[in-house]
Amino acid sequence: MFDLSALGVEYGTLVMFIMLLGLLISGMPLAFVTLLVALIFTLGWFGPMAVPLVTSRIFSFVSSFVFVSVPMFVLMAAILDRSGIARDLFDAMKIVGGRLRGGVAIQTIFVAVILAAMSGIIGGEIVLLGMLALPQMLRLGYDRKLAIGVVCAGGSLGTMVPPSIVLIIYGLTANVSVGDLFTSAFVPGFMLASFYVAYILFRSYTSDVAPPVDGDDMPMSEKLAKLRGLILPLLVVAFVLGSIYGGIASVTEASAIGAFGVMLSTIVRGEFSWKMLMDAAMQTLKTTGMIVWIGIGASALVGVFNLMGGISFVSGLITGISDTPIVVILFMMLILFVLGMFLDWVGIALLTMPIFVPIVIKLGYDPIWFGVVFAMNMQVSFLSPPFGPAAFYLKSVAPPDITLGEIFRSMFPFIALQILAVGLLIAFPGITGR
Repeated sequence: MFDLSALGVEYGTLVMFIMLLGLLISGMPLAFVTLLVALIFTLGWFGPMAVPLVTSRIFSFVSSFVFVSVPMFVLMAAILDRSGIARDLFDAMKIVGGRLRGGVAIQTIFVAVILAAMSGIIGGEIVLLGMLALPQMLRLGYDRKLAIGVVCAGGSLGTMVPPSIVLIIYGLTANVSVGDLFTSAFVPGFMLASFYVAYILFRSYTSDVAPPVDGDDMPMSEKLAKLRGLILPLLVVAFVLGSIYGGIASVTEASAIGAFGVMLSTIVRGEFSWKMLMDAAMQTLKTTGMIVWIGIGASALVGVFNLMGGISFVSGLITGISDTPIVVILFMMLILFVLGMFLDWVGIALLTMPIFVPIVIKLGYDPIWFGVVFAMNMQVSFLSPPFGPAAFYLKSVAPPDITLGEIFRSMFPFIALQILAVGLLIAFPGITGR
């Protein structure tokens, strides 16, 4: 085989990047691309004897105890998708939004926050809200762009609101406490949700994007009946987040409590069936399998790149951008923003964080704070074209006359709010409590 080490780390890095880009453009899945490139460079740079070094890095990723929480939270989301919990939540939130102009859009954000706090997954949330909230807003006469944007932006809040799987993967990659990440992300997550609510209120009261407030008063008996729909979801959230923040359970143990709580909720509601459980388990297997395979490929690639001296080389390039630490941080944010347009967040975290986190620490910044900023940056990637997954999730359940182009155009105001949130976190790190 050709001796790739003769290229040197500079040209080796360039060849690796071109190879990754070329294979991704060909349509090959990211997990297989990274594995193939890692294998080529391991054999071509070091020879067959180096393969066990790469496999040992893979083992350290998949054997992490915290990683067990990922399938548990995915299972919670899968069961939620198949139950009526989200529908009852949406009905209960009419009490909150009923007297406000733009109330249905606001209650959609509130429901999105509660669903995010129950599962930490975004795909299922957007699909659920696309089926529940979008038809109702369109029927009531809401501006189409506002309705679409609210569903996509609200459904993506699972990235920020604990227990976020993005934060779990970052914690594994950066080797920092996931519990500390959850604590630090709590306020920023709700800050972003409040930005959405403020924007909806501003647009609703300064233009005709929302219908006038319905003057009909809901009877107290109906209010109480709808409020019952909040009890089980809020109990699950309280047990999951309360056990983490209270120091009673680790993130992994809390994820098991949450999965059990959601399953118990479906039993109490009379919705549980073995078919529902099997369907949810299969969805969990597919989603977790995708995350594991991307993790294996990215871990292998970063491992061989580190052995080549590539991480030190790239770190030198990034820190050489400027002598001002904040400029280096902003440059890293730009890299993440661009990568977010084309790659899945799992791959971005696993490929970039082994390079970025040591730089962040060297510059004197807190890696927990950087993890929250990273998660907020990934919020933008879920909405930004050309491959923002939120648009494709919504398109799968949206009316046929709503095009992908219209969905992407509808998300621009919310992308601006997300970028504002990233800027505030960088300018005022104290928002994260660090």
